[in-house]
Amino acid sequence: MAWTDYSSAPAPGTPVCEAAQVGDVLSLSVTTDRGAFPMLILRAGGGLRAYVNACPHQYLPLDYRSDRLVSADGTMLMCSAHGARFDILTGAAVAGADCGLDAVPVRIVDGTVVIGG
Repeated sequence: MAWTDYSSAPAPGTPVCEAAQVGDVLSLSVTTDRGAFPMLILRAGGGLRAYVNACPHQYLPLDYRSDRLVSADGTMLMCSAHGARFDILTGAAVAGADCGLDAVPVRIVDGTVVIGG
């Protein structure tokens, strides 16, 4: 599924958070008139990456049981519910899931992370 297939997907240009708030991984919900959209935003590969916060195995948030989502070597995101692992740069499934995370395009405008187009 593409991130835009979610009924609560925010429109391009929607503010998400201040860029300074993003550390290793920031779990948040972007609420618009379409509803609450669960996201993970992280710093990796010299920039920001964002994914829908829903493991494709059971669609539970990756941080359902723990906020420790990054592997010890910093290369993978891990589902705290059942241990699936995903490439931190692409969201591709590494183990424990049949498909990867849904990437969400983001960009920084005047210090604010916004949904990209």
